[in-house]
Amino acid sequence: MDLLSTSAIGAVFGAVGSGMASEAGKLAWESAGGMVRRLAGREVTAPATPDEVNVIARMVHDRVHSDPELALAWARFARGVRGSEPVTGPGRHCLPSAPRSFTDRQDALKLLDKEATRAFDGRPRLALLHGPEGIGTSTLAFHWGARQVARFPDGQLYADLRALGPEPVLATLLRQLGLPDEDIPPSIADRAALFRRSLTDRRVLVVLDHARSAAQVQPLLAPAPDVVTLVVARNPLIGLDALRIPVGPLGRRDAKRLLTELVGKPAVSAARASLPAVLDRCAGSPYALRAAAPRLTELPLPPETPGSEYDPVSSAVEDSYRLLAPDAARLYRLTGLYDWPALDAAAAARAADTDEAEAARLLDELAGALLIEPTDDGRYRYRPAVRAHAARTAAAVDGIAACSAAVSRTVEGYLQLALAAAQAALPESWRVPSTPTPLSYENRGAGVAALAAETSNLVQAVHAAEEFGDWDTVVLLGQALWPLQLKAGHHDILLPALQSGVRTADSHFPGTRIAGALHAQLAHSLMELRRWDEAEPEALAAARDERAGGHVRGQASAVEFLGLLRLRQWRFDEAYAAFDEAYRILHGIGPADEGAADLPRARALLERHRGRALRGLGRHTEAVERLDRALAFFRAAGEAYNTARTLTDLAETRLNNDEFTAARALIDEATAALRDENAEQHLEYLRGLRERCEA
Repeated sequence: MDLLSTSAIGAVFGAVGSGMASEAGKLAWESAGGMVRRLAGREVTAPATPDEVNVIARMVHDRVHSDPELALAWARFARGVRGSEPVTGPGRHCLPSAPRSFTDRQDALKLLDKEATRAFDGRPRLALLHGPEGIGTSTLAFHWGARQVARFPDGQLYADLRALGPEPVLATLLRQLGLPDEDIPPSIADRAALFRRSLTDRRVLVVLDHARSAAQVQPLLAPAPDVVTLVVARNPLIGLDALRIPVGPLGRRDAKRLLTELVGKPAVSAARASLPAVLDRCAGSPYALRAAAPRLTELPLPPETPGSEYDPVSSAVEDSYRLLAPDAARLYRLTGLYDWPALDAAAAARAADTDEAEAARLLDELAGALLIEPTDDGRYRYRPAVRAHAARTAAAVDGIAACSAAVSRTVEGYLQLALAAAQAALPESWRVPSTPTPLSYENRGAGVAALAAETSNLVQAVHAAEEFGDWDTVVLLGQALWPLQLKAGHHDILLPALQSGVRTADSHFPGTRIAGALHAQLAHSLMELRRWDEAEPEALAAARDERAGGHVRGQASAVEFLGLLRLRQWRFDEAYAAFDEAYRILHGIGPADEGAADLPRARALLERHRGRALRGLGRHTEAVERLDRALAFFRAAGEAYNTARTLTDLAETRLNNDEFTAARALIDEATAALRDENAEQHLEYLRGLRERCEA
């Protein structure tokens, strides 16, 4: 009977909504919409907020308690729903390694120990380490975590908030807990709820590095008794209710001790004459001390008297820069002009206009001088203060024209990579730009992997191209992201780049198929993120621009997409009308026109979509007719996955009409078709349908 309570009904809708990242989850959501329409006896728009879910749950509650037949139908449906269960697998230990040389900070370490072991009184165990750049706040967090491995057997999670919002950060943390991408909920609210549930009974450390605001951190906090969260920031973050632990300069004795650990007693003794000036110059900054260590026994640099505005990090960076050879100094300046999330040798070579082998050597040299720092994937990035110095110096030394050319070369390199990878990932897609490129990838998987590895840099390249007024590159890069959207998701990360693409297309390519394609891509990502109200005008704009550009295939695709959006919104009448319109638009493609070869498959997909809309409307006989036509095409074409998808639609249609024997046979056939398709989520959905048959 619990299946019929208001809270249980709401939980079912919540579970279905949070599972929409996978294809099976989207099918379940449509099925839920059809069930709600059947129970209500009218169209009910899909809920987009918790309050709307509660309204529908109360309506369903009232209907099932007034009609035993509806109660039975609901119970069958609810039993087949797989909830968004907390992650129970082993968590990972993902903290970056702490430096071997570490001194002082005993007071801060004791405060962290105290926060981690205090009696739990309902307040999250939360500490904020804050201090100026280069003072060692992150190092302190890593060092404390390394000492506490036994305390946190269920994982030590890490997220760098430097350039990310809470949505992708939550996805990162859920992956570190062991959740596969297809199980990560699309909305930030569902991600945060799943993250908190998954940590309820775990002993976990969470380190949130480079935080910028309390609002950025708030969705990432878990109140579980055995979870400790360390937030690392440059400022105190007003509004965050945490134990504040300011991290200041090292005392003179500890600064000398750190230098001794880094270079050894003989080197420190040999530099006794210049040591006081070095300590003054470093002003207790661990970064400055580490940067000064390699040159401790060299001739002293020009004196600099620290004042009230003195910045030891900037001073250390300038000292390190002045010791670079000219080729290393040039690469340092030109690669630091733009805030690339992770530089490799290829990107650095483009910026400095040199070859990759030389760039790799120079990057190693810069890393040795602490002017760049390595990332987990073998690439490099700049500290904010170091990059600011590099950009400032480049402007003075190289001039505006050379700086602009360096960034343009880097962007061009990312464009060529994106085009080649997209063409390999989706060679048959008319959405992927056919612009020639000298690069190539061996297969689809390699193309998707290349795009995924460079996602953050590609997004930044779009911003750089827009900033430089390179409108052609903005739209080409945006279009090249399509395979990544389709195959790997990453919608929350790609959204700013797609918005830039649409902005550029509307301003500089209005009424063209370019604008239509980018509006469609943005609509797709907004739909996948459950931001349906924002997706709708983008889909309409896509159809408008494709029509204005005379691209019939694109117009039909945009209208088809609008129908898919209507399915998500449970607006089944409008969905069917959109699919009908798309079918009619396809009639405008002649035998010799672009897209003619794709017509049979496009029509089969529309037949399947029309069948889904008819099922949502409760028109079972007509739905079966449409789905049977689609199934015949996909079987003949040998498309195993689309065959299985259509069989699943047919099975659910039969099941909704209480045709259990026929549904069971279709489920078994779909299961067999998916055996070699690596589609565990879909197979799990089919198992749920089969359980409904048995029930």
